Amino acid sequence: MGYRMLDLGLISQSLPPILILATRKSLSDLKRKRQIQIMKIKETKTKVILIFAAAAAALLTGGCAEMGSGNTTSLLSAAGFRVRTPQTPQQQQIYAALPPYQVHRATVKGRTFYVYKDEKAGVAYIGREQEYQRYHELAVQQQIAQNYYMAAEMDRAAAFGWYGAWGPRAFWW
Repeated sequence: MGYRMLDLGLISQSLPPILILATRKSLSDLKRKRQIQIMKIKETKTKVILIFAAAAAALLTGGCAEMGSGNTTSLLSAAGFRVRTPQTPQQQQIYAALPPYQVHRATVKGRTFYVYKDEKAGVAYIGREQEYQRYHELAVQQQIAQNYYMAAEMDRAAAFGWYGAWGPRAFWW
């Protein structure tokens, strides 16, 4: 009766069964150790990717938060809002009561105004209904442009992930 050694690809009739079992056990231990090493490498790669993703998200979020008021002021200026610094004590009192970094609607003597308080610069952007409508149109256009840009970036990133930097074969030449 012969014993077959599958792992080594040899047929042996002279080896005792205990040696064959020991060889199989050591091969399965080696396979298990190799699988553990591969899992550790994958786990490490995953952690590195997550750290980079978190750092990128923090940078992008911080950049967007910083850009917010500057972007609003440029849109207000483009829409025709006038920049005014409060001069008189009454103007300073009204300026102090306004909510910062928000377009606020105010009615004075039956006339409607829109005011944006830029607290950092110490100025107010003042416009009427026509300027406010133009500001709103510009803001919507900018949001649409940002959405298109983000879609194009996501498309590019997805294509790069699928095809790699040098085509579909990438590193498997």
